Amino acid sequence: MKRNVIVISAVVFVLALLGFAGWANHLNRVHAALQVQAQQDQANLVSDAAGVGHLASPMVGKAAPSFTLTNLQGKKVSLADYKGKAIQLNFWATWCAPCKIETPWLVDLEKQYSPQGFEILGVSFDDLDQDDTKLLAKEKVDIAKAADQLGIHYPVLLDGDSIAKSYGDPDVFPTSFFINREGEITNVTFGLTSKDDLENNIRKALGEAK
Repeated sequence: MKRNVIVISAVVFVLALLGFAGWANHLNRVHAALQVQAQQDQANLVSDAAGVGHLASPMVGKAAPSFTLTNLQGKKVSLADYKGKAIQLNFWATWCAPCKIETPWLVDLEKQYSPQGFEILGVSFDDLDQDDTKLLAKEKVDIAKAADQLGIHYPVLLDGDSIAKSYGDPDVFPTSFFINREGEITNVTFGLTSKDDLENNIRKALGEAK
C-alpha cells in the first residue's frame, strides 16, 4: 500500500512538472507573439508618422495669414515684423514628445541659416488660463523653463490657439509652416519629420532649392 502511494505521488509529481512545462511553453509562445505584435505596431507608427509629415496642405502657395502674439517677455510680435525674411512658423507645446525630438534640430538649423535671413518663430499651443492671473503667470514660467531646457533661443510666442483657425486648425504637433521672403507659404509639415526634410524646406523658403 505504501509503495502504491509512493508511485502515485511520483506520477502526480511528473504530471505536474509536465503540466508546468506545458504552461511555461504556452507563456513563452504568448510572450513571443506579443513581442512580434509590438514590433509590428512600432513599425506601423513610424510609417504613419512618415505619412503624416508629407500630407499636402491647401495653404501651400498662399500668403501666410497675418497675426500678432505676445512673446515670453510680454512684447507684441507680428509676422509683419519679419518682412523680407524666410520664416519657419513652428507650432509646438511643452507636452508634445515629438517636439522635444525636433527642437534641437531647429536650434541647429536656425543657427546655420540665420545669417542668410532665416528666422524661426516657436508658437506655443500650451493652454493658458486667462481668468486666473497667478495661474497664468505660472503657466508662462513653465513654458519659459521648457524652452530654456530645450535650448530654444529663437522667439517663443504664446497663445497659439488664438491663430489656429487662420492656419487650418492644426491638431498634430509639431506642425511647421515655411514662409518665403515674399510672405508665401512654401510648404507645411505635420508631425515629426527628419532634420534633412526640415533643412530642405528651409532652403526652399530661402529660395535656394526647389
